[in-house]
Amino acid sequence: MNILVVSGIWPPDVGGPASHAPEVSTVLRSRGHDVRAVITASAPPAPEAYPVSWVSRSLPPGVRHAEAMRRIIEGARWADVVYSTGMFGRSSLGTFAARTPLVVKLTADPAYERARRWGLWKGSLEEFQADPSTSTLPLRISRDFDAKHAAHVVTPSSYLRELAIGWGVAPAHATVLPNPAPPLPKLRPRDEIRAELGFSGPTLVFAGRLTEQKSLDIGIAAAKKAGLPLVIAGDGPDRAALEALGYARFLGPLTREKVLELFLAGDASLLSSSWENFPHTVVEALAVGTPMIATDTGGVAEVVTDEVNGLIVQPGDVDALAAAITRFFSDDALAARLRAAAIPSVADYAAERVYGRLEEILVGAAR
Repeated sequence: MNILVVSGIWPPDVGGPASHAPEVSTVLRSRGHDVRAVITASAPPAPEAYPVSWVSRSLPPGVRHAEAMRRIIEGARWADVVYSTGMFGRSSLGTFAARTPLVVKLTADPAYERARRWGLWKGSLEEFQADPSTSTLPLRISRDFDAKHAAHVVTPSSYLRELAIGWGVAPAHATVLPNPAPPLPKLRPRDEIRAELGFSGPTLVFAGRLTEQKSLDIGIAAAKKAGLPLVIAGDGPDRAALEALGYARFLGPLTREKVLELFLAGDASLLSSSWENFPHTVVEALAVGTPMIATDTGGVAEVVTDEVNGLIVQPGDVDALAAAITRFFSDDALAARLRAAAIPSVADYAAERVYGRLEEILVGAAR
């Protein structure tokens, strides 16, 4: 089967979709499928075992969108099915023009993301679903069209699946498929990694995109209030503002293996997001045995269970997050219990099972 993978971000970009798109391309190719990818990137991507057609982000927006659309149409005409993890509008129109089935992996509400980015909406994701204003109506209409056009919609959480059904996606065409636990390379001993990173005592860690969504200003304030060092890996538009707060230590973007090493070296992983779906980094941290201290937003609570493999607090509450951090690091028995449960809690997210189900969905859509 010929499969075109579409992604708006790709290594060395930071973020779950940047890791997922090349990983799923490699897995599908290993299962005997012919794979091509269309992406946007800031620089030529590293060579892969399959063709990767990239569109430069330095192009003016209109030109960039048109060129991406052209390449998606070209790839879709070759493909039996298109799997899109980003550029949903262009994927929807491109596959419509090529008459090729489209499977979409949603990682968020794209209309909400744009409305926040463009300053059209300040409220919560849940409130946005019933927004009566006309300013966001075109975004919601476009989102609904794209989602309903897809032959199948895959979501990492039940939370996001319910949102998609609210946009008009038929329940039979929406499947929850959690982000897979990463195939773990042989990681170096924890003490060696900690020494290299300069961790001399209890340490909180975070890895991901440095964006408004992650609310790391709250995470940094909570860590400071609790008196615990916080080490942050990643990059994004909020990095300069966060560094200016002057408390956390920033490592910049890391490879996926280095991110796993960071999680292994940390005592707990912090997630202070205001809105989320199902972050890849939550599964990655748990997969190496590091508990989460996280906010109860989106699908986070579908993988992090309070007082089982992590601690959960309400988003936006610095005091509550600081109290959870203090509790974790002052109660050795609690920390040990959460740590022991971390790896078993993601056993059902094995990559072989998750990607096997995705392959079934792609084959079904192609038929």
